[in-house]
Amino acid sequence: MHFLFTLLSIFLLQTQHSTLALDLEKGRDARIVYYGSTVTDPAVFRHAGIWGQTAYPAYGLSGTAETALAITQADGNKTLSLTVTDWTVGTWDNGELLTVTLKDSVYPVTVRLYYKSFREEDMIETWTRIDNEGKKPILLTRFDSGHLPIRGGDTWVSSLYGTWANEGRVNTEPLTRGTKVIKNLDGTRNSHTSHGEVMISLDGRPREDAGRVIGAALCWGGNYELRLQKNDSDYDHFFAGICPENAEYHLAKGEGFVTPHLALTFSDEGLGGASRNFHRWGRKYRLAHGDRERKILLNSWEGVYFDINEPGMKQMMEDIASMGGELFVMDDGWFGDKYPRLTDNSSLGDWVVDRNKLPDGIGWLVKTAAEAGVKFGIWIEPEMTNTVSELYEQHPDWVLKAAGRPVLTGRGGTQLVLDLSNPAVQDFVFDVVDRLMTENPGIDYIKWDANMNISEHGSQYLKEQSHLQVAYWAGFAAVCDRIRAKYPDLTIQACASGGGRANWGVLPWFDEFWVSDNTDALQRIYMQWGTSYFFPAIAMASHISATPNHTVFRTTSLKYRVDVASSGRLGMEIQPKNMTEAEKDFCRRAIASYKRIRPVVQFGDLYRLVSPYDDKGFASLMYASEDKDTAVFYWWKIANFYDEHFPRVRMAGLDPDRSYKVTELNRIDLRPLAFEGKTFSGRYLMENGLDIPYNNEPAHDAKTDWSSRVLLLEAQ
Repeated sequence: MHFLFTLLSIFLLQTQHSTLALDLEKGRDARIVYYGSTVTDPAVFRHAGIWGQTAYPAYGLSGTAETALAITQADGNKTLSLTVTDWTVGTWDNGELLTVTLKDSVYPVTVRLYYKSFREEDMIETWTRIDNEGKKPILLTRFDSGHLPIRGGDTWVSSLYGTWANEGRVNTEPLTRGTKVIKNLDGTRNSHTSHGEVMISLDGRPREDAGRVIGAALCWGGNYELRLQKNDSDYDHFFAGICPENAEYHLAKGEGFVTPHLALTFSDEGLGGASRNFHRWGRKYRLAHGDRERKILLNSWEGVYFDINEPGMKQMMEDIASMGGELFVMDDGWFGDKYPRLTDNSSLGDWVVDRNKLPDGIGWLVKTAAEAGVKFGIWIEPEMTNTVSELYEQHPDWVLKAAGRPVLTGRGGTQLVLDLSNPAVQDFVFDVVDRLMTENPGIDYIKWDANMNISEHGSQYLKEQSHLQVAYWAGFAAVCDRIRAKYPDLTIQACASGGGRANWGVLPWFDEFWVSDNTDALQRIYMQWGTSYFFPAIAMASHISATPNHTVFRTTSLKYRVDVASSGRLGMEIQPKNMTEAEKDFCRRAIASYKRIRPVVQFGDLYRLVSPYDDKGFASLMYASEDKDTAVFYWWKIANFYDEHFPRVRMAGLDPDRSYKVTELNRIDLRPLAFEGKTFSGRYLMENGLDIPYNNEPAHDAKTDWSSRVLLLEAQ
């Protein structure tokens, strides 16, 4: 429901628990008056002395303030003065779409601001269209998706940072005077070193279950720039958009430029409330097949690496099937004719089966998987090639390369990025998938990797080199649209040297992402904790791997690895033939348990209870079904010292007036817990919690310092 107060020109865009208020008086700049908990009377803002801030500030006539838009006119003029000429509002089945039209007073430039509400999920998406309605070209030097003014106070910012094998780490800090900039310049992957999402806490240091929080996520797969400014005024300012660095955009006569969407949410239930809003919105409107349970898989990578062969693949298929798995994925190393893929320095682009490794081809693997009782998936890296490949020999003009310079190579000393701005390359990348699926229609899953950044700025196709960063992703979108139109039911994972594509910009075409190449259970607790700020468990691929871990060489118990992996989309990244029969049997029981809780983990509401970043010696979270019938509680010890004393963990998300039976999953203790099979009220569990023993108590020779618990709570 919206309102327009005719004297004040205040428009209220409502969700279930929040309001965005805009002042839309014609002939003046559009202003954002308020974003927060629900307000129904627009007059209250004037009575409270609130007049708002410019909704989309433009450069040139705004003094020293940060701006969302900057244009250089054909005559060199850099000024803009945007005022409201019109606005319209339309409805859809879960909210409204407000379109505000702004025009410059001198130059033929039109800017449209879009605000789309998602009522049930308490989300708002905003984006911008910039049109050149003149006869001469103009140059866009900044083109943000959106701006949000925030009334200043004790403002804190939570963001994600990291690197390869350490993605999604949480950074929390107060917003101090000056400008905080979070940006990415990778080109093909944008969530290794930082993320295009932030949580802005308005009431001091962030809390999980209380306090006002604004969450923001730029839905874009390429380079981005987020700016948070605290200046000498009463307002802080948040800007988000495509990174304009070396990406100026020439807008010809009659052309328009549409920015990526910026997703915003408000919650007065702390970080956890904002996260749950993102998860519900993402599963329903952004994530491919967000309403479909994900299969439990075994990926071949850490089990055999490049050592692909038919007997080995058959053995792994049969092993995962025997443990209750549902999918086998053959990773890198299966392709190449003239240049067989024996390591990472050749063959990308030559997507033909290596008949020395797989004499009977992909079709035999699909058939063999079906006979074993599992689906079949396959790894590709279609945006890339190597200098050692038939593709590069035939099409050296298809790679990104700066004019007059030798190519810069990446992984293996030979890897290159294909130029997706080129329609011929787009056809080739589409054909990689199309040919695989046409020849092998039984393929159920594709792992789509991207292991190189845009290391040099140069397109052999584009006339305007500054368009590369935008054109690459326009080409990527065009390819993915074609794939999804022809193969709507195919499951596709976004892998990019691990967690490089954990963003809402690519997920409309992808079912999940690989959180990190680091499968160490302890470090995954930290990485998956941060990633969960914005992304639901159903999108986070989390695998049981071998010990010592292949990245950090830590040795953790199998139960611990299982209990961490089962808090996301459960899979395995291991060579089963190296496991003991006891280990296989434990995984068989754990997979059966995961199938029991899969609907809650993948579709339930997440409650982060004790953060690993608080250094309490343990971490805990839980999922609860929407109807509060079922919940799953996780507890992991992350440090082991003598004379430990941990606080009791109060649960969340339960119905206080219902009773819940407690069952421990993946138990290894010789004796059941004191509360095994017992029933407690939801109120008791949320106000008091249960006393979790600090250590698992298996047989003496099976004890380790890695203790964990998973509890199933079922309403009676």
